[in-house]
Amino acid sequence: MPRHSTDPSARALQGARLRPRLRAIARPSGRGSHARTARAALAIGIDIGGTKVAAGVVDPQGKVLAQLRRPTPGRDPRAVEETIAALVRELAGEFHVASVGIGAAGWMDRASSTVIFSPHLAWRNEPLRDNLQRVLRRRVVLANDADAAGWAEWRFGAGRGQERLVCLTLGTGIGGSMVNDGVLERGSFGLAGEFGHQVVVPGGHRCECGNRGCWEQYASGNALGREARGLARAGSPVAQALLAAVGGDPGAITGALVTELALAGDPASADLVHDVGHWLGLGMANLAAALDPGMFVVGGGLGAAGELLLGPAREAYARNLTGRGFRPLAAISGALLGPDAGLVGAADLSRLRR
Repeated sequence: MPRHSTDPSARALQGARLRPRLRAIARPSGRGSHARTARAALAIGIDIGGTKVAAGVVDPQGKVLAQLRRPTPGRDPRAVEETIAALVRELAGEFHVASVGIGAAGWMDRASSTVIFSPHLAWRNEPLRDNLQRVLRRRVVLANDADAAGWAEWRFGAGRGQERLVCLTLGTGIGGSMVNDGVLERGSFGLAGEFGHQVVVPGGHRCECGNRGCWEQYASGNALGREARGLARAGSPVAQALLAAVGGDPGAITGALVTELALAGDPASADLVHDVGHWLGLGMANLAAALDPGMFVVGGGLGAAGELLLGPAREAYARNLTGRGFRPLAAISGALLGPDAGLVGAADLSRLRR
């Protein structure tokens, strides 16, 4: 048969042979079943924190091309929306962007349109997506900040290539997210990933959520600071470096300071980080029993402690894992994208077709 036959039946046969190959080429490479719109387009990611609003233009490879920051304007929802709109307009004046993704602490509904609750701001059942789409005339998607960071690590960071990934963000508390077979798992009501509120010590330290003994009361930056302050207030001689760093005021000791001193070689601070790593590994073992991920990625401010934190976490994880000795161990890795993970992930999520 000639290579370019004019016979109709031959052309149909050639088309039938070609179509499966074309479909295979069009399928997202190793990234699950999510279809994407404007994957080649630039997007803006917004990361809303308690003290700052960060915005960045992100390309399809996860590179931040430009970034702006503004102070978070108190707790007034309207003022925050105006700040977001101003940042988007400024960046869109320099780049052609197709969509906007917004990451913030709190609970978003399943439609990624309404902020059900935010701890930093007075958002309660706030239709943030619709409010901003009317003003910006662009597609807007909302995401929990930990979900956005986890998605970024799966797409561009330490979790690339993982079929099942759990990402933990250690800071004031513990933020969590899951990516399973290319899908960001959000649960039936959009509230999945609150790993920090699993109870690991019944009757333990009171948590801001109202319960006692939550995991984040033992394996977060706040927990690290609390334990260090307790050591200093007890007058322990091993706390001399901690007290010297804050001019003798135990109340000024923070988790970030303890991490900094531990990395600089202070033995007491390193021991405190080690203890937090133990609690981290224990909670990971609990999660593995339920979720069986191939990898845990650990980020956030406390993640800066690196192997001082992750080494003890791996030991405690292996020691407490259900079925230990008869099952593979999940990898435990530090995050790669740093403080930009939230806005990078939010921008990339905004490109997904819902």
